[in-house]
Amino acid sequence: MANLQRKPQGTSGKVHDVTPASAGWTYVGFSLYRLTAGETVGEQTFDREVILVVVEGKVHLNGAGQDWGVLGDRMNVFEKTPPHCLYLPGDSSWTATAETDCCLAVCSAPAMEGHLAQRLGPEGIELTPRGKGANTRFVNNIAMEGRDVADSLLVTEVFTPPGNWSSYPSHRHDEDDFPRMTFLEESYYHRVNPEQGFAIQRVYTEDGSLDETMTVKNHDVVLVPRGHHPCAAPYGYELYYLNVMAGPLRKWRFENDPDHNWIYERDSL
Repeated sequence: MANLQRKPQGTSGKVHDVTPASAGWTYVGFSLYRLTAGETVGEQTFDREVILVVVEGKVHLNGAGQDWGVLGDRMNVFEKTPPHCLYLPGDSSWTATAETDCCLAVCSAPAMEGHLAQRLGPEGIELTPRGKGANTRFVNNIAMEGRDVADSLLVTEVFTPPGNWSSYPSHRHDEDDFPRMTFLEESYYHRVNPEQGFAIQRVYTEDGSLDETMTVKNHDVVLVPRGHHPCAAPYGYELYYLNVMAGPLRKWRFENDPDHNWIYERDSL
């Protein structure tokens, strides 16, 4: 069985620390801090760029030699308001001091020295519906291809209503063949509301060489090295996930599973 599902290590401090080495891949890094008011943490970026996402709570951020003030205004991620984020280039450092209990995500990928430190959001991020019927979900695009704000990173938030599917119809982005498809590693950081609930995520390839179906719970991370990766929220439970993608080209091009592409074609009419 592939080690695709990562459970949080405790309930405070650095509860996730996914590196390219620990994931067995090349590009994406993801870590998560759960802090209580007054706690301070910090890191160096070295040869990687970083997007800090204030998932919930308020955080005083310093980075790349600047004081960015207090970022964050949603106390619970399921408020669905646009997140406050900070982009930092390689060869810089950052510190975060929790003004309230907070959750801070650290998304990273290889730096190429093409972008300067800058705030991302809440300006310029708008909750946008995607899909139809039981495939409807709502997206906060933090740093997708349409925003030239990073060298490698693609970052987005998705809210899936109870009973709905997401990252569906099943799609993959695991071949470096632009413009048909781009190779992008991807991580999913999951939250469930109410928090005692669960969601389902499947990661599979068309030839069956990878086929894992996971029960994900609040604060779990799922890694997608290749293949399709749909997920579903059971009735009664709302699902949030924060996606981090990166690869050799900062573009998102994918293909649907041919067995299920008829759904996309029908809904596109």
